[in-house]
Amino acid sequence: MKRFRLVTGSRVRFRIPSASRLSLAAAWVLALLVMPISAGAGRGADGKFEKRESSHFVLFQDVDIDQSSGLRGSRRFEQQVLAELERAYQALDRLLGLRPPHKIQVVIYDPGIFDAQFAGLFRFQAAGFYHGVVRIRGFTQVTVQLARVLHHELAHAAFDAAAPSLVLPAWLNEGVAEWFGARADGKRHLDRRQLSILGYAAQQQQLLPLSVLSAASFSGMGPGAATLAYLQSYGMIEYLARNYGDGSIRKFCLAVVRSRDIERSLRRTFRIGVADLEARFFLEL
Repeated sequence: MKRFRLVTGSRVRFRIPSASRLSLAAAWVLALLVMPISAGAGRGADGKFEKRESSHFVLFQDVDIDQSSGLRGSRRFEQQVLAELERAYQALDRLLGLRPPHKIQVVIYDPGIFDAQFAGLFRFQAAGFYHGVVRIRGFTQVTVQLARVLHHELAHAAFDAAAPSLVLPAWLNEGVAEWFGARADGKRHLDRRQLSILGYAAQQQQLLPLSVLSAASFSGMGPGAATLAYLQSYGMIEYLARNYGDGSIRKFCLAVVRSRDIERSLRRTFRIGVADLEARFFLEL
């Protein structure tokens, strides 16, 4: 199961009239293949990956931090990353009802090494992705952005651990991961900018149909379409949480894992089907 979270400093645009284009600061694109890595297999900032473990995670990092000790040292960074991961792990059960039974590997790469190893797989710079292992690009401090990336990818890992053979529609898999990632810093709803983007896309009849969002991934999309696909997916899950409560998302995720039937799980949890969800979300916009 391959899930990727990508960001770019470049301006990303929708395919809408040039006079009214909206630029975005981030794009989410999926790649078709990733290469495995083990500790010590890559060459990083100092030529090796440092390893540290916690109750539920095994962390490998090789970012460019000059000193090992002190408030800005690599050991402190590793401790903070593991603390954030453990916080995310506890939130998994509370918000999604998922608790991976085995330790999850997380690898944080030096940016240059990450780009050299994975750049050929992406059209834009990746912030992180999941493919059996959570892989993160080049953070040296636990920022809000890193926390969101870790939470996002952990949601994918949790779904994979709970139902490894279940292929979820992308709107559900990415929508839940985005919603869970936003909760890392307490964000509960779409912000004004996100609502403006969705509203404008709706006015221009640029919203993506459910048939597109229900694919196994968004890998075939260009950056602008993929950005919109992720935002729509997040918006659909946020709509459910806002109208039915956060606890409904947990019930829904558990129902999906148990029944492996998305339509049935939606109807049992919310009394609506997938098409109803799409229509109601579009109507709000």
